[in-house]
Parts: sequence; C-alpha cells; structure tokens
Amino acid sequence: MSLLKYVARRVLFMIPMAIGISIISFLVMYAAGDPIMLATAGHPNITEGQREALRRYYGLDQPIPIQYLNWLSHLLVGDFGKSLYGGRPVNQLIGNWLWETVKLNLIALILALAIAIPVGINSALKQYSAGDAVVTTVAIFGVSMPVFWIGVVAILIFSFWLGWLPSGGAYGFPELWPLFGITDPTVDAIAHLILPVAVLAYVQLALYVRLTRAQMLEVLRQDYVLAAKASGIPNNMVVYKYALKNAISPVITYTGLAIGGIVGGAPMTETTFNWPGLGRRFVQAATILDFPVVMGITMIITVMILIANLIVDISYAFVDPRIRVE
Repeated sequence: MSLLKYVARRVLFMIPMAIGISIISFLVMYAAGDPIMLATAGHPNITEGQREALRRYYGLDQPIPIQYLNWLSHLLVGDFGKSLYGGRPVNQLIGNWLWETVKLNLIALILALAIAIPVGINSALKQYSAGDAVVTTVAIFGVSMPVFWIGVVAILIFSFWLGWLPSGGAYGFPELWPLFGITDPTVDAIAHLILPVAVLAYVQLALYVRLTRAQMLEVLRQDYVLAAKASGIPNNMVVYKYALKNAISPVITYTGLAIGGIVGGAPMTETTFNWPGLGRRFVQAATILDFPVVMGITMIITVMILIANLIVDISYAFVDPRIRVE
C-alpha cells in the first residue's frame, strides 16, 4: 500500500471516529443539566416565559437528535455557534484562546525535546555515573510532582520572594516588575512566558529523559550496534545515526500525544498561572454548561489528537528503518 493510500484510509477512519466522539460529548453535556436555568440562576426577575424564549433562540427546546443535527450542520460549514453567555461567536472566542494555549505549550515542548534527547543519550552512554544518577533523580522528581505544585513553588520563589517575574497572565504592566529596568511590552510578554514554559518544559523534560535513556540503554546492547562499533565506525555515528533511530520511536509517540493533547492537558497549568488560554476557558465553560463553547473546544481537541496520531504513524516510517507503511 502506498503512503497516499494509507493516509486516505486513515483520514476516512477519522471521520466516523470524530462523529462518534461528538455524539458522546453532546449527550454528556445535555445530561449535565439545563444551561438556561444555570445561566439565569443569578437573575430572580427572569420569568419562565423568558427562559423558554432563550431556549427557542438557542435551539434548546428541540429534541436532542434535532439539536445535534443542527449543531453538526453548522459545524460542517465552520460555525461553532454562539456562546450562551454574551452571545459572542464561539469561533471568535476560541481563536483568541487557542493561540495562547498553542504558543505556551509548543514552546515548552520544543524546549523539553531540545534538552531531553541529548541528556537522555548522554545518561545512557554513561550509565551509573554520577551524572547519570543526578539526571535520573531529577527526572524522577519531575515525573512525580504535580504540575500545579511545581508551578506554585516557582511563583513563590521567582515572583513573590525574588520579584523577578510576573506571577500569572500572558500580558500585564511592565512597570510592575522592573527586571533590570526593562519596561518594553515585548519583553513583558516574554517575561510572562518564562515561568509557565519553564514548569511545563521541566515536567515534560523529565519524562522524555527517562524514555530516551531507557530506549538507548536497550538499543546500545543490541548485536548490530556492537558489530558497528567493532567494525570501526565512529562512536558518534553509531549512536546518533543507527542507535538513536531505533530508540526514538517511543519519544515520537509521546510527542504526538503531547501535541494532540495540548488543549486537553492545558487546564491545570493555565489555571495555576492564570493563563488566558483554551484549557482554562474549557473548564469555565464546562462549569457553567456553555454548550457551544464546550462542544467547540471538544472538537478541536478531538481533531488535534486524531491528526497527531496520523502524523506519528507516518513519522515512524521515516525515522525507524524497521517500520514501513505497507
């Protein structure tokens, strides 16, 4: 089977998968309660007739299958509907929030990979050395500690005690943190990124180091690697050209899942740092039963994960010589 046919089959398989997830999510949201009652709970003067008018306006007075089909028909043309709170288009809201989430998580992911892969390789090459012990200890600590706890500690140290960096948000007032006397708005935006990116990168870095180290230790003991070394091939070529290709598959798998789950894994970090991203907004929307916002974000998460899995599967064929798309 050619690569093109493989991709086409996978894409066709993704369509019913996405529809199935949307149906389940729609039913779960509907079972959570009446969003109009929740939205108007703080307004005792609103009558039941006014609530019914709101249900008709948002189409919530129709049977569930009709509601779903109406929502799906709008989704197919790129319309996520309007938020129940304020009536703003969900497309506009998600567009603003998504960029902040992707920016934060992608920077952290790239930083984590850039550090973790060479550190993991070096740790495997020098197994049981003092450096390996330090790397293993730090990695275990990073894997074990919750993201929000590390985030709170970082905020206490670098924001409240030292006063070097902002404690939260994506943008703010540069004059409130006179780091080195710099008050430029661009530098202010970068400063707001430092703490959440550092925390996210450290947590991901710990897992990538463990994965890379474990896989490299296994591959370096293989007969073909030992034979390559015995034949006089330079050690760096053996490690990076032959061994790493066969050891990198689990890292690619986890990276694909991390990219696909950028939004799904964002709420904890974004809540800790008060980051105006999609993850924190998703939690808020689910709490107040804002159907259109929740469904819109859910579908974005679904599509991102499905596409990420497809990219990972294709990447295997180019990175690992033992795997071919056939």
